Amino acid sequence: QVQLVESGGGLVQAGGSLRLSCAASGRTFGNYAMGWFRQAPGKERDFVAAISWNIATTNIADSVTGRFTISRDNGKNTVYLQMNSLKPEDTAVYYCARGRLNYGPGSLARGGVDNWGKGTLVTVSS
Repeated sequence: QVQLVESGGGLVQAGGSLRLSCAASGRTFGNYAMGWFRQAPGKERDFVAAISWNIATTNIADSVTGRFTISRDNGKNTVYLQMNSLKPEDTAVYYCARGRLNYGPGSLARGGVDNWGKGTLVTVSS
């Protein structure tokens, strides 16, 4: 069973930046699309961003387009979420997600996830 461990969350002022990291265990990281979801208090978990196994394709939610960027380093078994121009409404627990084998980032964006991390809290103050 793969383990996904997020890091990089914290408290930041509006307009600031954070970079989240998700480290995956195992030797098959490069075979899967990876992504990020977030869940604000009292709300459902929403898709944020996803990236294909070969970095050729990314999907970004409209709410963060132009501000957030997803990337990955298959040699380090790590996926990143660079978050710029943060807003208070970006406050949420951010979860790393692994897509289903042989499915791309589009599937992951629609909830096709076979493993979740435990999440990291991002708080954006106004």
